Amino acid sequence: MAGVSVMTAVTFFDAWFVGHLGNQALASLALVFPFQALMQMMAGGAIGGGITSAVARAKGSGNINSAKTIAFNGLLIGIFMSLLYTITLGVFSVQIFNLLSDSEDVINDAAKYAKVAFGGAILTWVFFAFSSILRGLGDTYTPAKAIIIAGLIQIIMSGLFTLGLVDSVDLGVTGPAAAMIISHALAVFFLLPKIIGSNSLLSRQNCLFNWSAIYRILKVGGLGLLNSITIALTIVIITTFVAGFGTDALAGYGLCSRLELMLVPISFGIGAALTAAVGTNIGANQYNRARSIAKAGAFVTFFLTGVLGVVVAIIPWVWVDLFAVSGTAELFASSYLMIVAPFYGFFAGGMSLYFASQGTGSMIFPVLVNVVRFVVVSSICMLVLVFQFDIKWLFSGVSIGLLITGVGQFLCLYSSPWKKSI
Repeated sequence: MAGVSVMTAVTFFDAWFVGHLGNQALASLALVFPFQALMQMMAGGAIGGGITSAVARAKGSGNINSAKTIAFNGLLIGIFMSLLYTITLGVFSVQIFNLLSDSEDVINDAAKYAKVAFGGAILTWVFFAFSSILRGLGDTYTPAKAIIIAGLIQIIMSGLFTLGLVDSVDLGVTGPAAAMIISHALAVFFLLPKIIGSNSLLSRQNCLFNWSAIYRILKVGGLGLLNSITIALTIVIITTFVAGFGTDALAGYGLCSRLELMLVPISFGIGAALTAAVGTNIGANQYNRARSIAKAGAFVTFFLTGVLGVVVAIIPWVWVDLFAVSGTAELFASSYLMIVAPFYGFFAGGMSLYFASQGTGSMIFPVLVNVVRFVVVSSICMLVLVFQFDIKWLFSGVSIGLLITGVGQFLCLYSSPWKKSI
C-alpha cells in the first residue's frame, strides 16, 4: 500500500504540474492518459498478473524450475508487447489522436508526450515484468520498494522538467513522460540483482522459449489484455464524446478520469498480493482459504476508495481546486465528481476481485464483466449523442459502469473456478 500511495501521488503531481501550463495542456494530457494507463494496466495487471499467477501456482505445487522457466518467458512476452506500443503509439500517435479530437494544438502536444512515453515503453514493460515475477515468488517487498523509490524520483523530475525549474531542462507537457521513462529505467536496475542474483531466475538452463509456459501466462494474461482494453476503451469512448462539449469540458473530465484511474493502483496494490496469495493457495488446493483472502482484500479496497469517493462527491473542490483550471472546466469537473465519485468503491473493490480471480487461472467471467461495462457505457454515450442530452447523462452512464464492475466481479466469486471451495 505504501508503494501504491506513491504511484497515486505520481498520477496526481503529473496533472498538477501540467495544470500550470493551462487548460490546453490538460486537454492534451486527457487524450494520451487512457493509452498510458492502458499500457500500465496491461504490463502490471494483465500480462503482469498472468506472470504472477503462473509463477505462484508453479511455486505452490513445489515446481521451482517450472516457475523460473515461466519467469523468463513472461519477460519475453513483456518485451514483445513493448515493441507493439512503441510502433503503434510512438510512431502513429498523431493519426490516433486525430480520431479523438479536432484541436490541432491539443493533438500536437499529446503526440509529443506519446513519442517520449511510448518510445521508451520497453523500460516500463521490463520493470513490471520483473516486479510480477518477484511477487509470484512471494516477494512483494522488493517490487514495492522499487515503486516507492522510483515514484519519488519521478515526482521530483516531473516538476523540474515540466515547469522548467532547471534552466537547461524545460520540456513542458512532455516533462512527465520523460520523468516516467527515466524512473522506470532506474527501477529496472534496482530489481535486476534480485532477478539474476539471489533468485537466479535468468540462468542459462532456464532461459528457454517454452510454449507451455507462454500458454500458462496467457491463459490468465491474454484475457487480462482484453480486460485492460475494455477499461481503456471505455475511457477513450467517454473522452471522445466529452471532447464534443469543448476544450474546457475535456480538461475538466481529464482531471476526474485521472482521479478515477488513480483507484486502479490502489486496487493493484492489494490485488497483486491477492493474485499471488490466491494462486499459491489454489496451487496447494486450499480453495476455502483462497476465497476468504479474496473477500478480505475486496472489503479493504472498497472501504478505502469508497470513503474517498464520498468525500470528493460531497466537496468536489477538495480535488478540483488543487489544479490551475479556469472557467467552465471547473464546473464540468465538479459535476462529474458529484455524479460518479460515490461509486468509486464499487469500481476499486471490483478491480481487486479481478486481480484475485487471476490467481485461479480462469478469467472468462471476470473479463466478461468489464466487456458488459464497456457495452453499457458506450450505449449510453451514443444515446446522449443521438438525443442531444446534457453531459450529466453521460456522467450517469459512467456511474452505472462502475457499479457493474463491483457487483459483477463479486458474483464471479461464485462462478465455476471457485466451485471447489463450496
